Amino acid sequence: MSFPFIPNKKVDVPDISYKDNVTLPSQNTALIIVDMQNDFVKDKGNLKVPAAKDTIPRIKKLLHSARKAQVPVAYTQDTMREDDPEFDIWAKHCVENTWGWEIIPELKPQNNDVVCRKLRYDGFYGTWLEHYLSHIWKVENVVIVGTVSNICVLHTAGSAGLRWYQVIIPADGISALSEFDQALTLSQVSNLYSGIVLKSTEGVVFE
Repeated sequence: MSFPFIPNKKVDVPDISYKDNVTLPSQNTALIIVDMQNDFVKDKGNLKVPAAKDTIPRIKKLLHSARKAQVPVAYTQDTMREDDPEFDIWAKHCVENTWGWEIIPELKPQNNDVVCRKLRYDGFYGTWLEHYLSHIWKVENVVIVGTVSNICVLHTAGSAGLRWYQVIIPADGISALSEFDQALTLSQVSNLYSGIVLKSTEGVVFE
């Protein structure tokens, strides 16, 4: 059966299988914080995602729990040049060494965290993320939070899933520009990558 695209037709969102909580072994789990940078999160950012501000305290609390359990932490950092071709798609943002490029101070990386500067949406593309996850940390599970849900979060989650990491995403730890984009992300992770979608960051337990 084919499903042709029909403009302006309302569609149903597929069911998303939420879990209340998941307990993860700290020795083979990593936390990935995607693109929580000033240009995406702060009011004066060039590509502000309004919902991102609400995720800050939740991600901060999860980050504290991860560090307390000695779970390794990786950040992705969108890193653009002045003439980046992506600016044909989006407004200029996250130009290297500008205020907008910096990770927000509330979630400031520590010296032992890994910060992966990336050129495209996917946190694995052209970065050392996989090297640390697989070869240094021996990770099997990745908890992914950050922004933007259907863009950099989803592409990073997809790449993780294709590498057979178990992907865990707390719904209130990611942010999108619309409810549709948020639902799309959670549906893709749950149904396509066999990921675990939680209702809340509170449901992530490290042991």
